[in-house]
Amino acid sequence: MSMPQGQPAVNSLVLYKIHPARVLSISDKIEIELEDGKTKRVRPKDIEVLHPGPIDRLSDLKPCAGEVEEAWELLAGSRTHLRELAELLYDGYSPATTWAAWQVVADGMYFAGTPRAIEVRSAEAVASEQAQRRAKVEAVRSQEEFMQRIREGRFLEADRGRLAEVEMLALGRREGSRILAALGRQENRENAHRLLIKIGYWGPFFNPYPGRHQLATEPPRIELPELPPEERRDLTSLPAFAIDDEGNQDPDDAISLEQDRLWVHIADVAALVPPGSEADLEARARGANLYLPETLVPMLPPGATERLGLGLAEISPALSVGFRLDGAGAVADIEVMPSWIRAQRLSYAEADACMDESPFSRMRELTERFRERRTGAGASAIDLPEVSVRVHDGQVVVRPLPRLRSRDMVTDAMLLAGEAVARFARDRDLAIPYAVQAPPENVAHPEGLAAMYAYRRKLKPSRLSVEPDRHSGLGLELYTRVTSPLRRYSDLLVHQQLRALLGGGDPMDAGEVANRVAEADRAGMAIRRVERFSNLHWKLVYLQQNPGWEGESVVVEQVDNRATFLLPELAMETKVRTRDGACLDDRRLLAVREVDIPDLSARFRILR
Repeated sequence: MSMPQGQPAVNSLVLYKIHPARVLSISDKIEIELEDGKTKRVRPKDIEVLHPGPIDRLSDLKPCAGEVEEAWELLAGSRTHLRELAELLYDGYSPATTWAAWQVVADGMYFAGTPRAIEVRSAEAVASEQAQRRAKVEAVRSQEEFMQRIREGRFLEADRGRLAEVEMLALGRREGSRILAALGRQENRENAHRLLIKIGYWGPFFNPYPGRHQLATEPPRIELPELPPEERRDLTSLPAFAIDDEGNQDPDDAISLEQDRLWVHIADVAALVPPGSEADLEARARGANLYLPETLVPMLPPGATERLGLGLAEISPALSVGFRLDGAGAVADIEVMPSWIRAQRLSYAEADACMDESPFSRMRELTERFRERRTGAGASAIDLPEVSVRVHDGQVVVRPLPRLRSRDMVTDAMLLAGEAVARFARDRDLAIPYAVQAPPENVAHPEGLAAMYAYRRKLKPSRLSVEPDRHSGLGLELYTRVTSPLRRYSDLLVHQQLRALLGGGDPMDAGEVANRVAEADRAGMAIRRVERFSNLHWKLVYLQQNPGWEGESVVVEQVDNRATFLLPELAMETKVRTRDGACLDDRRLLAVREVDIPDLSARFRILR
């Protein structure tokens, strides 16, 4: 059943879009009055007649009471039109009852269609619509309760799904958050981080930086093969010393002395991780170990360290690099070979206590001769404060790394091994990644912390290249990183090339080496960035755990009345406004004022 198409007349009630309107005049266009009293000229096809009128005021369209469900049941299985529905619902056909009837149709629960052809919805359709509306009401109620909990600083386990968007924003994996917007907060990572801490979704000291850079936080779960049968030089009669920081978990180098020959033994990782193996692909994708104050995430399966770490078993397989030093500290008579060694693990402090005893005194004499050569060749000499940051049972421990003779000796021994292997590879046309660095321009060697701070900022970054070139910062004409194959993929790549050469295999060409270096270096850049942010994060946690902290600082940069202070105790820098025109290398006592962990910042004040 349909209602005949009515023609608009003056004072008739029409539908304009979804709003009621009154016809004022008719010409080539129709002038209508809207609910807000404004008038508008429209085309005939833009309106639909609801009631012929007359209607004097749209304000006369008052709500009407009617039995909607009863009318729906009476009309079940049929069609109707607006006049019939108005008369059935409200016992009359007037502009007010017609508009009220149309509102029932527009609601869509029981009826649907146009004023001239109204469909009566089926019982199944009505039941479905009712269920959907109840669900929507419940969803609104649930969301309001959720937002109230968030405003109160709490959440339920059932809220985790809703909070995922905030976590994704805090981890930098989405741009915005409807929840932060509803709270009237700027939609950024820092505010998302603050909210998650406030409600307890994240712990107060949660480190977001591995997640923000999508780094793996678990070791690879890959089975490694058995050690291949091969000839190895037996060097177990030489005392070998694996010297590292206390608590080190991946000892991959050791040193020993054979008369005037210095040996650097390195964990033979490539023996278990050949090129193209599953473990190799995983290590290449990770680039390096991820060292966080709260944990270590290795690039290799745990079995690699357990089976190859020097000194973890009575006898360890190694790749040993032997060489002599001439009177000028230059490397000569280089040997590289697979070996068996017997290593003793020592901390730097334990080794330092033995520096005046044999064989440490002789090894130190050799490495100091090498250091003098590097210094004479223009090696950078930067001595800025360094600290160890560790987390134990939720407490942050920050310890300065003291300058020890043992640490200098080991550093130089590892550099010697890198130079020796670089020369060994170049002389045999073996493609490896060389570490190279261009010199800084017109910069004198620094004296004092401020000068060292400025000098370090002017140093050009080192890079890896398959073309041999000078490493200016080390004062070496040739150098490669080779002593950390458990920790760094580029070192493992050098080992893989050496093993192929020594075993009579086919080493990779320069192009393939360059491709693998580039892949690992991309991952390594993210590793270094996360380590830097994470160390600063935990230093700020340390300050928050020690709100009364104060310590000596040194002015390393001054711009107008704003100075950059270096805090040696924390190996951290901060900017503070000064009133007395502080000079470079001046010392001031600073106290922490405010710590903002999500913002990765802290503010200090000058005590004196």
